[in-house]
Amino acid sequence: MPVHDFHGDTFVAFTDISGFKEMMKSERRAVRALDRLNRAGYNQLQQHPEVNGFFVSDCGILFVRDNRHNLHQKLTSLLRVVQGINEQLLHDDIILTTSIAYGEFSYHQRLEFPGIEKNPIYGNAYVTAFLDNENGKPKIQPGQCRITTHNLEQVELLAGVNGNHLNRVVKERNHYYFYWMVNDPLQINDFKNKYNDSYQLKYQGMLNALKMNG
Repeated sequence: MPVHDFHGDTFVAFTDISGFKEMMKSERRAVRALDRLNRAGYNQLQQHPEVNGFFVSDCGILFVRDNRHNLHQKLTSLLRVVQGINEQLLHDDIILTTSIAYGEFSYHQRLEFPGIEKNPIYGNAYVTAFLDNENGKPKIQPGQCRITTHNLEQVELLAGVNGNHLNRVVKERNHYYFYWMVNDPLQINDFKNKYNDSYQLKYQGMLNALKMNG
């Protein structure tokens, strides 16, 4: 299903597969991961037509098309799709990172030559989401989904709002993090502790390996 032209202020998400460069060492594993990403994205976008998107290699770009909704409704729609994609890929042991930004976004289809299609993407929302995912500070970690505060004056209104998705959005430093992996906001602190412990265990494992061979 083609993505039609769009121009306006909206939420845009940039998502990509964590550790894909490592996966590319195995062609079979890399192809499988790309196939699963496209399947998951297609399934979620079919279920939620108010969100559009497309996938290129190991990354995807999602945006909310429906201008009839307010900011809360737009963000909820996008978070619903992000959660669905993450949950579906988790069953295949694939982890994503996702950055979301709000602002101007423009997408236009252009057919330059027979058989060659170019799809220009413009707008500060896409650039902000992409740069946050690539170079944002603190560095985004596998499995995380976060919303930048850039160009979103109303962002203070978004966290803790009643609703199955917005009430799992928490302010941390210069971002708002969406905890898609929990069902209840009361589970967030427990998840964060377990997630941080996993990094400590990884570091301790490296120390043990070095000491064994030292």
